[in-house]
Amino acid sequence: MTTSLSSTQLDRAAGLIRQADALVVAAGAGMGVDSGLPDFRGNEGFWRAYPALGAAGIAFTTAASPATFKENLSLAWGFYGHRLNLYRDTAPHEGFQLLKSWAGRMPHGYQVFTSNVDGQFQKAGFDADRIYECHGSIHHLQCLEPCGDAIWEARDFAPDVNERACELTSEAPRCPHCGGMARPNILMFGDWGWIEQRSERQAARLARWLEKVERPVVIELGAGTAIPSVRHFSQEVIRRGGRLVRINPREPEVPTPLDVGLASGALEGLLAIAVRL
Repeated sequence: MTTSLSSTQLDRAAGLIRQADALVVAAGAGMGVDSGLPDFRGNEGFWRAYPALGAAGIAFTTAASPATFKENLSLAWGFYGHRLNLYRDTAPHEGFQLLKSWAGRMPHGYQVFTSNVDGQFQKAGFDADRIYECHGSIHHLQCLEPCGDAIWEARDFAPDVNERACELTSEAPRCPHCGGMARPNILMFGDWGWIEQRSERQAARLARWLEKVERPVVIELGAGTAIPSVRHFSQEVIRRGGRLVRINPREPEVPTPLDVGLASGALEGLLAIAVRL
C-alpha cells in the first residue's frame, strides 16, 4: 500500500465513518478504473479506448449522442454494444464489498448516487432499490423516437461488435411497442429524448431516505469536476449536515475543514481506510 496517504487524514476519514448513522456512496467514472473499466478523460483517453473513432476524429460527445443513433446506427451501437459487453464481463473490485460491510454497521444502511451507467453496484450485490443512477443505465433500453415512456431491460440483447471498426455486426434492438430503433436509456450529449422516469423514481427514494438520517457520511469516489453531477450531490448532503470523504487522485480538495480528501484511486483509498477500521 502506498505511503503517500496521510495517516492523519486516514484516521479522520475512519472517524467520520464510525460516527455516521448512514453511508452515502457517491461514485463517478473513477470508481470503475480499478475494475479495469476505461475512464474517458477527454478525447485522448476516449480515443485510446476506441482507436477506430480516434482515426475518424469522432469525439466522445459525438459518439455518445442520440444524433449518432439516427445518422450512423451501426457506429452508435458499435460503441454502446462494446460497452454493454464490457460491463457484463467485468467483475467489480473488492472496494465495493468494503463499502457494503461498512454500511452494514450503520443504523440506516446505505444509498448509492452514481453517474456511472455500468451497473457495477448491482453486480456487486447492492440493492437495486438503493441505487440512483442519475444518467441512466446501459442495461436498460428505450425507443429512439421515443414513441412513449417505456423502459425495458436489455438482457435479451447480445450485441456482436467489430471492435476494430467499432461497428455493430448483429441486428440492432428495436422498440417492442412501435418497431422503431431502440437506444440505451442513458442521458447522452444533446439529448432531448431521454426517458427519465426510472431515474426520477430512484431520486425520489433517495430523497425520502435522506430525510430520515441524521449523520450521513458521503464517501465520494472518482468523481471529477469536468461533469460535476456527483460533486453537486455531495455538496447537497453536506448542506444537510453530512460529512464528506472524497477519494480522487487528481482533485481531492474538500469544501470544509471538517471533511477529508484523499489523493488516491478508489480501491487504494478504501483499502487504506479499511486498515483504520
